[in-house]
Amino acid sequence: MAHLKIEAVSKTFGAKRLFIDASLRIKTGEILGVFGRNGSGKSTLLQILFGTVRADRIVGVLNAEVFDPRKVITRQQIGYLPQFSFLPQFQKVRQVIPLFLETGELQDKVFYAPRIAKIENQRVGQLSIGERRYLELLLLAYAPHPFLLLDEPFSMIEPLYKDIIQALLLDLKPRKGIILTDHYFRDVLPLTDRNILLKHESFLPILGEEDLARLGYLVMIKK
Repeated sequence: MAHLKIEAVSKTFGAKRLFIDASLRIKTGEILGVFGRNGSGKSTLLQILFGTVRADRIVGVLNAEVFDPRKVITRQQIGYLPQFSFLPQFQKVRQVIPLFLETGELQDKVFYAPRIAKIENQRVGQLSIGERRYLELLLLAYAPHPFLLLDEPFSMIEPLYKDIIQALLLDLKPRKGIILTDHYFRDVLPLTDRNILLKHESFLPILGEEDLARLGYLVMIKK
């Protein structure tokens, strides 16, 4: 079992303070949901953990060893699904899969995953949002990272692919630690073991939809 812990993470942009001395933890075998209004720092938090954004201050511990998120060795432990597509848009799905997975055994897991046979001869740029997100998640799922950071995997995708992605994440859970952020809270909450809300420059623990309503988050996202 792998453990990832972040202590005393702080990030500001000029006069805007996102979080100050906040902490979180995740281990393989669990899914952590992260909620917050637009601009609260959800994507920034994931980018800090992945090492593409520098924190003002951070103390990270990976398997009892202090680590720097910006080091290449950390990228081998943490996979990241950004909101934008990271796949080459003009290549066909069957050409893309070997670019991300080295062995034939791992490639076959993607080729034989549900619904991939129907899209393997399409170019990535021709896929629907749901098809593309599902493909991206499959490529990350079978990469060796013990931890995954997922930025809005359910946003704007078709209902069919919401169900497929939920099933995929539950299948991954025993061997991965997953941090998941999305405004579609009803798609997230059935999957998560713990949840936090980014508010007042802190990570507030959330038990469920009632806490999201009590802390004003549901009002925020309905505006």
